Amino acid sequence: MIKCQTCGMQNLDQSQYCDECGAALIKSKDKKNENREMPSFQTRMSEAPVFQSSNATSIGIPPIAAINETERSSEKNGNLPNKSVHATLFVERGNSIGKEFPISADESLIGRWDADNGIFPDIDLDRHDPEAKVSRRHARILHNDGQYSIEDLGSTNGTFVNRGRRLVPGNAHLLSDGDEIIVGKTFLRLIISQ
Repeated sequence: MIKCQTCGMQNLDQSQYCDECGAALIKSKDKKNENREMPSFQTRMSEAPVFQSSNATSIGIPPIAAINETERSSEKNGNLPNKSVHATLFVERGNSIGKEFPISADESLIGRWDADNGIFPDIDLDRHDPEAKVSRRHARILHNDGQYSIEDLGSTNGTFVNRGRRLVPGNAHLLSDGDEIIVGKTFLRLIISQ
């Protein structure tokens, strides 16, 4: 077993990333010191360097945008700029009834966490899907000009809206406030903020 240096979670020997927090795992090369904890090197946001020069780039990396004074003061206080939540998905059936997933991005991936393959969905149903009927990359909700739509991403068990027919993968289906979304065996309700 490999112990995560960030959160302390025990992971399988073949894991590259922590199943709990997603941090990269460092394997000990020395058998004598295998149980020795590796030091954790984390940079707090207030200590992170802020680059403001537009010519400070590397090949293939775009310049880092300048941070205005409001963002800088909120970072120093430990607060990150807050995106507004424009919709919420609620679990309606199963062990996690009432669990909320706020949506603040224009594109939100629905699926199950898979650190080894680098899949970190915005709406992670891993703990709410005991039968593993939700695919790792199951569907995505899109928000554009006040309109919401959902698109199945080729999931194994399908995506359904209001108990209608299974959605065709890759085709966007328009959503309305209060629509029921079924992914695998997980029942969700979309509530759009006014």
